[in-house]
Amino acid sequence: MEAEELWGCEGGPEDLVFTNALGRHYMHNTITHNVGCIGKQIGIEGLCFHDLRHTYAVNALRAGDDVKTVQSNLGHATAAFTLDRYRHYTDDMCRDSAALEWRHLQRP
Repeated sequence: MEAEELWGCEGGPEDLVFTNALGRHYMHNTITHNVGCIGKQIGIEGLCFHDLRHTYAVNALRAGDDVKTVQSNLGHATAAFTLDRYRHYTDDMCRDSAALEWRHLQRP
């Protein structure tokens, strides 16, 4: 049965994206276990759900997403916190950008 038929709206009663068969949230240990199993299947031992959050943040910043958007999506209080947390990635991106610009300037 579709969620709309069950609850009369597009989401479940708690407006969740992923739900169990009853339309409720998954228990924390279920998520932890399943992400760990998926990690093992793809050759990444010790993968945890929170790693996916960091992967999103880094990839969003690398793709050029505005830091305020990333901050909002992660639920951080400030953009400064987001930048501080991912500073090592943003520093690498600045160096890569500068090197790319330098290569473009060196072309005849």
